[in-house]
Amino acid sequence: MIELYHCMDARSFRALWTLEEMGLPYRLHVLPFPPRVHQPDYLTLNPLGTIPLLIDGDVRMTESAAIPQYLATRYGPTPLAVGVEEPDYALWLDWLHRSEATLTFPQTIVARYTVMEPEERRLQQAADDYTQWFLSRLRHLTRALATREHLCAGRFTVADLSVGFALMFAEALGLDRKFSPEVSAYRDRLVNRPAFLAAKASQGTSNGQANGLQSE
Repeated sequence: MIELYHCMDARSFRALWTLEEMGLPYRLHVLPFPPRVHQPDYLTLNPLGTIPLLIDGDVRMTESAAIPQYLATRYGPTPLAVGVEEPDYALWLDWLHRSEATLTFPQTIVARYTVMEPEERRLQQAADDYTQWFLSRLRHLTRALATREHLCAGRFTVADLSVGFALMFAEALGLDRKFSPEVSAYRDRLVNRPAFLAAKASQGTSNGQANGLQSE
């Protein structure tokens, strides 16, 4: 069974949401954030101390945008993946990895220097600069959504899911007030998906549970 080590509403939510979209059985371990501080024995499983960690047999993965791609292609066929033979394959990959490298990364700097650091170490200039970075890159999402409901292939894919987490993170930081109408409507469509709601419920109730079954 697939195991996912997760912190509530952290990057690992991408993996959890994908598991729910695909209906795959999984065992969820919800850890305190950051686990390298609050649950140091986790370092024996993932020396990086980061979230997520997905274990699937001999496979171990820690990159939150790569895990949805892995699940969708390893356990497909599924409409969540875009095949190499489809015209939007490259666009799918681009959005999937842009979600982390371009949209989530600057928000981690904002979060660090406005919330996570002690008061005396907070840097408003860094937070403001990286907020602007995020918002400037978000304009490309507005342009993409002007002519389509989803980002590629005419359907919901893990690219939408992965970008959706970046928007979820932005909302937690209060940056959603800067969303364009197109981005706000897109966010609303994503967070009303049954699998998104199931993932939110799962992270709030599971701790060593296996997709509704009590773990050993």
